[in-house]
Amino acid sequence: MREQPPRGQVSLPAVEAAVGVLFVVAVAAAFAFGSPAGGVPRDAQLDAYASDAATVLANEPPQHGDSTRLAEVAASEDAFDREADALERRVDRILPDNLLFRVATPHGTVGYARPSTVPTGVATVPTGGGTVTVWVWYA
Repeated sequence: MREQPPRGQVSLPAVEAAVGVLFVVAVAAAFAFGSPAGGVPRDAQLDAYASDAATVLANEPPQHGDSTRLAEVAASEDAFDREADALERRVDRILPDNLLFRVATPHGTVGYARPSTVPTGVATVPTGGGTVTVWVWYA
């Protein structure tokens, strides 16, 4: 029988020290490089806000006639002129305070001027009088 050469063994404190160093390096790397952004992307959240506002408006009863509030403001220029202020107040109450909005109908718009340099969310609702578009963005 052959005699095996003696084998070396790593001491347990050396293994513990190596694991500890790897742990410290991993934690330091996590702080240095950060983590990927979690949650819903900003544009998707803005689309959700716009869609929610459009859905609420599309399902609300009209003030004077037609089938819904959006159908009423899209029906004619006179109806839009009559309801524009009420529509703007309603959208302002629906959306959170940190959002600005613009609602465009075939007969006019309410809300704020839409910026071209910031992310926006958008939703459209077809009505009998034409398409109504809701844009939202962070203030």
